[in-house]
This record gives sequence, C-alpha cells and structure tokens, in this order.
Amino acid sequence: MDLLNNLATGFGVAMTVANLGFALLGCLIGTLIGVLPGIGPIATIAMLLPLTFHLEPVSGLIMLSGIFYGAQYGGSTAAILVNLPGETSSVVTCMDGHQMARQGRAGTALAIAALASFFAGTVATLVLAIAAPPLARIGQSFGAPEYFALMVLGLVAAVVLAHGSVVKAIAMIVLGLLLGMIGTDGQSGAQRYTFGVPMLSDGLDFAVLAIGVFGVGEIIANLVRPERTGGEIAKINRLWPSREDFRRSIAPTLRGTALGSVLGVLPGGGATLSSFAAYVVEKRVADDPSRFGKGAIEGVAGPEAANNAGAQTSFIPMLTLGLPGNAVMALMIGAMMIHGIQPGPQIMTERPGLFWGLIVSMWIGNLMLVVINLPMIGLWVQLLKVPYRFLYLAVLLFSAIGCYTVSNSVAGVLFAALFGVLGYVFIRLECEPAPMILGFVLGPLMEDNLKRSMRISAGDPMIFVERPICLGLLIVTGLLLLMLVLPAFRTTRKVAFQ
Repeated sequence: MDLLNNLATGFGVAMTVANLGFALLGCLIGTLIGVLPGIGPIATIAMLLPLTFHLEPVSGLIMLSGIFYGAQYGGSTAAILVNLPGETSSVVTCMDGHQMARQGRAGTALAIAALASFFAGTVATLVLAIAAPPLARIGQSFGAPEYFALMVLGLVAAVVLAHGSVVKAIAMIVLGLLLGMIGTDGQSGAQRYTFGVPMLSDGLDFAVLAIGVFGVGEIIANLVRPERTGGEIAKINRLWPSREDFRRSIAPTLRGTALGSVLGVLPGGGATLSSFAAYVVEKRVADDPSRFGKGAIEGVAGPEAANNAGAQTSFIPMLTLGLPGNAVMALMIGAMMIHGIQPGPQIMTERPGLFWGLIVSMWIGNLMLVVINLPMIGLWVQLLKVPYRFLYLAVLLFSAIGCYTVSNSVAGVLFAALFGVLGYVFIRLECEPAPMILGFVLGPLMEDNLKRSMRISAGDPMIFVERPICLGLLIVTGLLLLMLVLPAFRTTRKVAFQ
C-alpha cells in the first residue's frame, strides 16, 4: 500500500504540464545526441547543468534523466542503420543490428531495440521503486564512519569496473580527490592549492570542470581524429517484427533486463557494462553461437534491454545513499548541489515529491521514447547525414554560455578551456575521466565524514572496525582490492573490456 501511495505522489508531480514538457524535452535531446556520434550524454548533461539552476529541482532532474536514458535509445538507431554507435553502450548493437539492416531487416531491428528497451525500462523503474525505500532506511542508520567506508568502497569498485588500465583508473581517482581539495578548508579556514587565484578560494566549480573535461575535451578529440563515416544508411521497410522475431527476442530481453538491473546498481557499472555483459551471456547460451555477428536478433534484444535497465537502476545508489555509481550520476548529484540539495537517504523523507516524481517520470519517459523512436525514425535518419563539423560550433557555444552562467565571469570560460585541453590529454593517454569526476564529487564528502568520525572517536581510528556495518564495508573493499592483484581476475577483466 505504501508503494501505491508513493507512486500516486510521483504521478501527481510527474504528470504536471511543466514536468511532462521537460521529460519530453530530455527524451528528445537524449535521442538526438544518441543518434549523432561524437557528443554523448555525459557531455550534454554537463553543458546543460547551468540551465537547471533556473528550473525547479525536480524539473531539472527529470530533464537530465531523460537525456541519459534517451541516449540509450538513440544510440541504437545509428548503430543499426549506419554501423556507428552514437553511444558507447550501443557498440555491441552494431555487431548484429547492422547485419540485420544489411539483410533488409532494419525496421525489425529498430522495433525490437525500442520494445526491449521499453520493457527493460519499465521493469527497472519498478525495481527502483521497490528497492529504494528499504535502502534509504538502511542509509538513514549510517553515521559518519559508515558513510566514509561506503565512499571508499564506491571508489575502489569504480576502479575494478573501470575500462582500461587499473593504474590509470587509480591515478584519475587520486587526481579527482586532489582537485576536490582545492579551496578553503571549512574547519580551519586555510586555503589549499589556490596558488593565490581568488576564484579558487571557493573551490573548483563542478559544472565548469565537467563541461571542460567532457564537453570541450570531446570536441577537440573529435576534430583531431578523422571524421567517421558509416557508409550508406540502410533502408527501412516494415517496422513490426514477425512472430518468430518476437519468440527469439523474449528470453534475451528478460535476461538482459535482469542482468542490467543488477549491474546498473554497482559502482562503475551502468549501461555500457550491462550491454557488453548481456551480449556475452546471449552468445554463450545460444544453441548456435556462430549466428552472432551475422544478424542474430538476440544480439540486439539482450544488449538493448540490458543497457536501458542498467541506465535506470544506476539511480538507486545515487538516490538512496548519495553514492554516484558513474559519471552521469555524479553530474546528477552536481545538479542537486546547485539547488542546495544534499544527496542521500534524507531526500525520500524531506523531498518525497522530488524523489517519487523523478522515479515515475522515468516510466513516462520510456513510454515517450517508444513514440519518439519508431514513428519519427525518418527524422533521425536525416540527422544521421549531418557532418560533425557543423555541430561542434553549437556545442562549443552552449558550453561557453553555460560556464559563464555558472561563474558569472570570463574566468569560468577560461577554466573550462583549460580543462578541455586536459580532457583531450586524457583521451590521448587513454585515461577514462569518469573516475576523476567520481573522486572530485566524493572527495570533499569523504574528508568531511573522516573528520567527523575522528571527532566522534577522539582520534581513535578503531572506530572503523568497531562498528559492524563499517567493518563489513571495509572487508568488501579489501576483497575487491585482493581481486585486482589476482592474475586470473586481471586476465578476465582485460578480456571483458577489450
């Protein structure tokens, strides 16, 4: 009964004309940047963060959420039609989706991708609604030591699940922690790492850092590398799949939904990890694995269900514990902080309208995306013909406007340009910037909880092992670190992220 009451509260918030409009806007933008290769949801959300300052908190979060899971839908369109994944989570969809398109079954592939994503989004939203209250109640029992241990666990898990080199992932997290320390110490009043620059006395602005690293850095990288072309756009005949297509897609959709719902909750998980894992599972359980890569519809249904489920369940630790599991969730926390909202379990009790309105809007947004992606497929096909060189100026303009809006000075724009160069360097060195953003967001919170823990225990570090929950979290952290040094796990991890 509580669940029904909570969902009724959410529908009351999400079904207002304004919030429906922002949900539709977010879904449209998400589909657009998913279709167009070279932009991505992280850069887009970073650029639009300053805009949320002028919106109601729930409206801003609904729009940003729509961009995130809308990009999962849009990414499959480019992957299937021109073999160019608009989003990293759609890379595996290229393998069989584009082969289906070459066989004259582009419409079937697009329809299965959209329907599998909608089903997965519906189930993941329900999982979020059911799992959030008990997790939030657990979070309310946490003290400073438990929160410190939880954040340490989150950063270590992000290293374990990060793409590429473990050493580089650790280095990026440490860099993020150091950047988060810039500014005035809230307790002593001393300035740290400001180098006499007045603008740094309040610390680095999260929006400026995110826009620079993800937005400007990606622009530089796309302009330097040769423009990607995917060849001729596949023709679309019938959209509705046959009975046999549905029969073959049901089990992969269910497996992908279950897998994505679990992996999305993990720190460092989310849509990309879920889609790759689902493809591996489908290939292993198939009666004839040789069909994969040649137009197997299971290779579309499973990953597309998984990436959408993973995208939405990644909201669970962010909303219930204030722990961002990936870079997008870190940006969502940044949007909350812009409005002075402290992320964590207290959101459910202090702002139930925001909490449940956001959850219900996800289901509404998924329904909108089915309508946007199938009847409007002709529009997205035309947009695929737009060269990236015509888009980057608009992206750069919005980035500069956003930075100036946040800082109210040209210095913010200059800092974004500096971080843009740094973001390009990260790309060249194959250093994933997402762990740095997680470190930047969690660093100040970790420091604050560590200091509070030391005050509670009068400086005795044994407080972290005397409290059962805290000790359990630290044991899990230790096991994850042990996994990193095991040769078998390192080999498996390397193969999984190739």
